[in-house]
Amino acid sequence: MRKRTDRVGTEKNVKRTTDKAEDKVRMKTSAKKAEGDGEMSLSGHLTELRNRIIVIIVVLVIAMIVGLHFAQDIITVLLNIGRDRGYQFVYIAPQEMLIQYFSLSIIFACLIGLPLIFYEAYAFMSPGLKHTEKIFTLLTLIFGIVFGFLGILFAYKILIPFMLYFLLDMSSGVGVTASISVGNYISFLMTIFIIFAVIFEFPVVSVLLTQLGIIKVQWMRKARKIMIVVIFFMAAVVTPPDIVSQIMVALPMLLLYELSIILCTVFGVFRRKEKMKIAEDEASAET
Repeated sequence: MRKRTDRVGTEKNVKRTTDKAEDKVRMKTSAKKAEGDGEMSLSGHLTELRNRIIVIIVVLVIAMIVGLHFAQDIITVLLNIGRDRGYQFVYIAPQEMLIQYFSLSIIFACLIGLPLIFYEAYAFMSPGLKHTEKIFTLLTLIFGIVFGFLGILFAYKILIPFMLYFLLDMSSGVGVTASISVGNYISFLMTIFIIFAVIFEFPVVSVLLTQLGIIKVQWMRKARKIMIVVIFFMAAVVTPPDIVSQIMVALPMLLLYELSIILCTVFGVFRRKEKMKIAEDEASAET
């Protein structure tokens, strides 16, 4: 009786081992088949995502070290914008300059690493996108980076000098000397840079919203007159009270708005052609 029981138990163990081996073989076969079909398993996606995140982190750390090395030079360039217009700068805490060095190095790392982050995101998503979606996503990322840097350049070359002159001129009649904290000054400049980097993304955001069907080009054309008034009002607020400076600030914004309408129209045409092609393919497949 005992021998029979041991034999039954041995048979069950052998069956379990055989089943496990078969399951492993099936899993390997399925994985090979998925790889042969150009697909990737969940573990493969997670491994790829981990590797891309590691690359981004390494690049950001290296860029931060480089930015920390050049932080003093960057701060000198930014302070000279104010010094050329009569500003005097002080620091009111022993650690204030050190904090600004680290802050600028982080911002420098983000600016340098931003194209890489966008590229890694695109490379991770591209296998699951159609050909037209790949082109649209790639163009969106490229134009997003370009317009963002153009906004920073516009603020640095045109807007900030006007604003500093205007703000100093407003306080000149009260007999007060401008001694600005370095921390407050750098924070002010970074805020302006970020705001205009975002403003210059308006064409890219407009194209995305029109492609998603949230807004329409017709609405943007109808709102053109209202936007002109709003843009000139914003330009009058942030610039000295003279018509030349207002036009210099308002003109790029108007060009951005018109460029948004043009780009939305062009991408709308491509989108309609793609829909017509899909409809024709479906109709031919049904017949």
